[in-house]
Amino acid sequence: MKSESLAYPYIVIEGNIGVGKTTFCRKLQEKYDARLILEQFSDNPFLPYFYENPERHAFSVELFFMTERHRQLQEELIQGDLFNQQIISDYIFIKTLLFAKNNLNEEEYRLFNRLFHVLNAHFKKPDLVVYLHRPVPNLLHQIKKRGRSFEMEMSATYLENIQKAYFDFFKMDPEYPILVVGIEDLDFEKDIHAFELLNNLLLQNYETKVHYINLKVTP
Repeated sequence: MKSESLAYPYIVIEGNIGVGKTTFCRKLQEKYDARLILEQFSDNPFLPYFYENPERHAFSVELFFMTERHRQLQEELIQGDLFNQQIISDYIFIKTLLFAKNNLNEEEYRLFNRLFHVLNAHFKKPDLVVYLHRPVPNLLHQIKKRGRSFEMEMSATYLENIQKAYFDFFKMDPEYPILVVGIEDLDFEKDIHAFELLNNLLLQNYETKVHYINLKVTP
């Protein structure tokens, strides 16, 4: 029996590539027996080609991601299990637009933006978004460590541009509380204290604005 409950029924864990958001979501799901929504990025057949030739394959990869995310969220949020109200996801649909803006040319993005807003019109908004932030060198280390072949040539510049897209988004008036949590090199997969530090943030209520928090594990 759970001794505590998360403060919000629908929580999204976001972050840059390699930050550990899926790992953290899985640990939360195990702790709270929540319904878990994980992005199926490995099913995108255009992804390896995109990393080899971004300009040629950007629109295909982003369009596939958008339609698959839409399909998954529609199933989970509209037709999902009404008796299990705690939902934890490792992505938010607006991520689709942030990556597309970074990867597409102006004409492609204009078309993509119109399609996105049509698909996004009726989705349930998250109650809380948590953005996990690590410095780019830490992300590159994590990416190398997990060893996905198509990610091996990912550049620091690309990760910096993705990071900037998220932070530009945070400057807009949010519709829900957003926690931007600096986690540096915290290993919440193996270090239970690091996990609990991050977990404890999800037990609190927040105003609808962006909150900036830095976490460190003291020796």
